[in-house]
Amino acid sequence: MDTYDGRMSTPTVGDRLQSVRKRRGLTQRELAEASGVSVSLIRQLEQGVRDDTCLETARKLAVALQVRTSELIVRPDADDADAVTVEHWAQVRRALERLPEDQPSEPPTVEGIDGVLLREAVPLYRETRWKELALIFPTLLRDADVLADETPEARSLRFRLFYMVGTVLTQTRQYRAAELALQRALDSATGRLESAAVVNTMAWLLIRQGRLAETRELATRWADDIEPRMSRATLDDLAAWGMLLIRISTSAVRDNRPGEAEDTMRYARTAAVAMGHEYAPHADYLRTFGPTTWHFKRAENLMITDRPDRVIAMAGHEPRSTQQVTASNRNRHRLDVANAHVRLRQYPEAFQILQDIRRDNPEWLPHQRYARDVMGRIVDRRRTLTPEMRDLSDFIGLPY
Repeated sequence: MDTYDGRMSTPTVGDRLQSVRKRRGLTQRELAEASGVSVSLIRQLEQGVRDDTCLETARKLAVALQVRTSELIVRPDADDADAVTVEHWAQVRRALERLPEDQPSEPPTVEGIDGVLLREAVPLYRETRWKELALIFPTLLRDADVLADETPEARSLRFRLFYMVGTVLTQTRQYRAAELALQRALDSATGRLESAAVVNTMAWLLIRQGRLAETRELATRWADDIEPRMSRATLDDLAAWGMLLIRISTSAVRDNRPGEAEDTMRYARTAAVAMGHEYAPHADYLRTFGPTTWHFKRAENLMITDRPDRVIAMAGHEPRSTQQVTASNRNRHRLDVANAHVRLRQYPEAFQILQDIRRDNPEWLPHQRYARDVMGRIVDRRRTLTPEMRDLSDFIGLPY
């Protein structure tokens, strides 16, 4: 992901001052009147004529802008907005690490745990309601650990639970805990296709950490191992293989290997076309693949290679089965389309997409650094911000 156009790698006091002032909807003169600092000094700071000021002046500006003085002097870490979320998931991490907790008053059963997983956890995942999942995951994990039943059904249950937890933790950028959950899912997998599904998410985890070479090595090894014979491939085979190819392609394009990215994307399209529609193996929503998923990932690659015109064109010809793809994949594609609009200087269209995502999946959006990048570009292109823009900037944690 590239940085905002025209923004320095280390923002100055003036950069931060201008950003916060715009977010508060104030002109330079209005800020001067509210703070008691001369409009001339404010202008010199924002224009870079002066690159620093005394602490007392910075505090006057901060009081008027209703921020901490340190927020003008030191830029907050981009991940600070996730601190509350990380604490919110503390009990989930404890359960994954099998730390002592209260034991269930009744012996858990496969049927009981599976009922909660299917009737409560899966719908919450579909709607990206992470905070509610954080409340039920600890009990589910505890009960799965103390389950005496060692039948194939119990092992399959553990696989699906750990797989979902690992996917959500990856989504919320809790990488160490996600790796632990996914390893436990891999240990519980009952076959090579279930194992391949976990590896697919592990590859996504590696991509999010920027470990691109490791991603390609892992996904390529597994894709080669499970490559189906097309004449007799099942939908399960094609879905598992197709998603691993997608991971290879998306990591390759990010690592400046366009030829490899194109080749593997073509192979993935072969699998998607052969399937004919979106499909989730064993009705497992997390493992959905098909023509729509391929379409979205193809657009993602085009955006990475700076082809916004083609991304916008693809957005008008999406397959009809968009309601069957995961909410995360659908929203990630919408961010690509928003970014394409920004690249083409179509800022109102981009902002509206971000607003639509917030309306549809409010818990998903704040975890997306990509959303902050897109909104940052919109903010940088405007002299003043509307109240709606300031509100969305605060909602997604856009740094000052």
